[in-house]
Amino acid sequence: MNQGQALGLINALLWQTMLIAGPVLAVVLIVGLVVSVLQATTQLQEMTLSYVPKMLAAGLMLILLGPWMIGRLTQFAVNTLESIGQIR
Repeated sequence: MNQGQALGLINALLWQTMLIAGPVLAVVLIVGLVVSVLQATTQLQEMTLSYVPKMLAAGLMLILLGPWMIGRLTQFAVNTLESIGQIR
């Protein structure tokens, strides 16, 4: 395996990671922003108010997107394992 192949594999791995984790992280970020604005406007500084909605949003996104995420991850793993025979 030369450096170009290794860098290509790492590049593909990082893109898959961003693609798989991105939607969940984006939803958690948006929920956190909404909760923070709500806390600032109501002056309600409850610690659990910031964690519980984010955890619920992350859980819901994992339930909804879980099959798609596992499918992408499995396909990437299969493609990577199949390409082992082509590496010189």
